[in-house]
Amino acid sequence: MITLQHAYIVVGLMFLAFAVFTALDRTHPTRIRNTLFWGLIAASMLFGPALGGLGNGLLVVALVIVGAVGKMGVGKPATTTLEERREGAARRGNALFVPALIIPLVAVGGTLLAKYTDAGAWLISSTQTTLIALGLGCLIALVVAIAWFRPPVMAPVQEGRRLMDSIGWAAVLPQMLASLGAVFLAADVGGVVGELVSQTVPLTTPLLAVVAYCLGMALFTVIMGNAFAAFPVMTAAIGLPIVVHQFGGNPAIVCAIGMLAGFCGTLMTPMAANFNVVPANLLELPDRDAALNGVIRAQIPTALVMLAVNIVLMYALAFRF
Repeated sequence: MITLQHAYIVVGLMFLAFAVFTALDRTHPTRIRNTLFWGLIAASMLFGPALGGLGNGLLVVALVIVGAVGKMGVGKPATTTLEERREGAARRGNALFVPALIIPLVAVGGTLLAKYTDAGAWLISSTQTTLIALGLGCLIALVVAIAWFRPPVMAPVQEGRRLMDSIGWAAVLPQMLASLGAVFLAADVGGVVGELVSQTVPLTTPLLAVVAYCLGMALFTVIMGNAFAAFPVMTAAIGLPIVVHQFGGNPAIVCAIGMLAGFCGTLMTPMAANFNVVPANLLELPDRDAALNGVIRAQIPTALVMLAVNIVLMYALAFRF
């Protein structure tokens, strides 16, 4: 049976490969720093359970120190040429999106198979099923892309290394902010927030509760920089006690759409550096700070529209199914 630990091992081996290839790349501008950074992440994925709380805490401190010493450089590994990529893109057209579409299809299909079929339940663990299916989707898409495009053998690893170098230290923000959300939940920040909201806004109808929950998810994500950090707080404050328990909302629908509402906040905040800094870095724009603000300004209208859509969907679906 495939478990979440297997997914961690695969991701750990990927980061270990990034560290090894960076160490061997003598042209890399910050070879030692990047090698240490990706190597520490690999260690956390591969040996996290064995390190324990103290060991993982020290590892995180080491990551912060390495990331704070200076800016991480970007390697320029040789894989395929620009002309080869343009020729391949022109020849295949929109079919290039097939590997990318495989990932969500396998993630959704694997989750449903594990839930509703005996074979799927035997193959995929019932704990964190969606994450496991997502990992399988990535691996299947990688195999399909390699068989179809026939790149150089090490191209996937080298291009992955280049991509992660472009993102830099911001790659670890989702995990750290999710951990911060768990700390807030343990400290009962959700209860405090829920009490403040109840005193400020009378949540006397399902519609008001849904609006408060979705807006709270978006606003708290803007502050925290990540919907994974906002989710446990706002769900404990409003989602579960009011939308689900008080008004009878479907918890699966409420939580799924609530997370999407939080992602709308991700589009509107510079705190979500791991997400909004990516376009500026990948395009190698000269003024990254101005580019980051430009990316956010361009995303705000879409985020507001999607937030309104999420409110409507939750109100329309959560109390009827």
